[in-house]
Amino acid sequence: MEYLPLFFDLRGKTCLLVGGGSIALRKARLLQKAQANIKLVAPEVCDELKILLREHKASELLPRSYESGDLDQASLVIAATNNLVVNKQVSDDAKALNIPVNVVDNPDLCTVITPAIIDRSPLLIAVSSGGRAPVLARMVRAKIEALLPSSYGQLAELASRLREKVKVAIGGADQRRYFWESVFEGRASELALSGRVDDAEQHVLNELTKAAAADESEVQGEVYLVGGGPGDPDLLTFKALRLMQQADVVLYDRLVSDRVMELVRRDADRIYVGKKRSDHAVPQDNINQLLVDLAKQGKRVLRLKGGDPFIFGRGGEEIETLAENGIPFQVVPGITAASGCSAYAGIPLTHRDYAQSVRFITGHLKDDSTNIKWGELTEPSQTLVFYMSLNGLSTICQALIDHGRDPKTPAALVEKGTTQQQRVFTSDLANLHHKVIENDVRAPTLLIIGGVVDLHAKLNWFKP
Repeated sequence: MEYLPLFFDLRGKTCLLVGGGSIALRKARLLQKAQANIKLVAPEVCDELKILLREHKASELLPRSYESGDLDQASLVIAATNNLVVNKQVSDDAKALNIPVNVVDNPDLCTVITPAIIDRSPLLIAVSSGGRAPVLARMVRAKIEALLPSSYGQLAELASRLREKVKVAIGGADQRRYFWESVFEGRASELALSGRVDDAEQHVLNELTKAAAADESEVQGEVYLVGGGPGDPDLLTFKALRLMQQADVVLYDRLVSDRVMELVRRDADRIYVGKKRSDHAVPQDNINQLLVDLAKQGKRVLRLKGGDPFIFGRGGEEIETLAENGIPFQVVPGITAASGCSAYAGIPLTHRDYAQSVRFITGHLKDDSTNIKWGELTEPSQTLVFYMSLNGLSTICQALIDHGRDPKTPAALVEKGTTQQQRVFTSDLANLHHKVIENDVRAPTLLIIGGVVDLHAKLNWFKP
């Protein structure tokens, strides 16, 4: 992140605007809406900008060229001229005085930038590309504009009026947040957005009375068992994203990608419970009990797993414990590594010409032993997908050969599938492990074995 998004309170503050054309006019309109005192310097000023300054009482027009002394008392400086020399001088002078400066269409001269704004005052949304792609930022703004009704501002004003009453009536911070979420997602929101603000306010007050009378100690938490997919955040389901945004605490695994974690609610507590071979940060029994304990505290707990929680993710063990303790839970499937990695590698798991079935296999059981029925895995028309296979790659390939699978059977190892670090290594059962050693492959990986691997060269569409 190159810029820290902030909202600047300019009410009654002097803002120097250098320039008198159409670009300066756009900036002046923003400053007017922000209730700033506008000090405009320009030898020539367009008629529309003159009218705006006359109507905006807190303004001053200096019809001349810029001078360094114009920065006196300025809280913000905007240079909006078509003269690069003037713009750079304004920038240098402002930086010397540590005054925030924005030079239109020249990010290198800026210490602050102005984003594309969605205005539903008092609700404001700002979109920025850091000055690199302003047209794209405006397009994103247009998409958001279409999603948010203009009456969202009325809903925000309603919340503002009732905020102190809710704070007094409901003591716990989490319980207050739950209450406001129910307001914004329920009947009160529908009433406010349809213009029936008084009815919406009365509905909120009625619900507040009920909430205040509830015993906070009786509040029951809930666990969300969510599949985070193989790495690409675009593969998350809508429901997964919604629950990720409302959880109080997150227990996450090593295989959950950083980009997926970025979508978790910012102020949620995060507990790492990841595992790798022979190194369990938190034993599974402890994870199970932690889920129970947090839910009994009234927390909304997100158990976020890489891939799908029911495909070698121990999700079944965890919700068994929850069920035994009477803890409510939801399960949200994720795209498992087999589906995601094979798709992004251009390897269909089934194909009429190559494979009529597919098997998902892991070599690790509950006690970390290996007990694979190799004789069932020799059918040529069957695709095999091995999870957690990197350390045992040579053993797996040799065991299949020893039990009758052709050593020339195509095989692929997908490293960090669906992410921008994805690499795909193809060979055959007899030689794949040599290729992997040569290329210093690191987990997470997925092993795919079968004739469908031959399609990779033709169908490899993802170019990270």
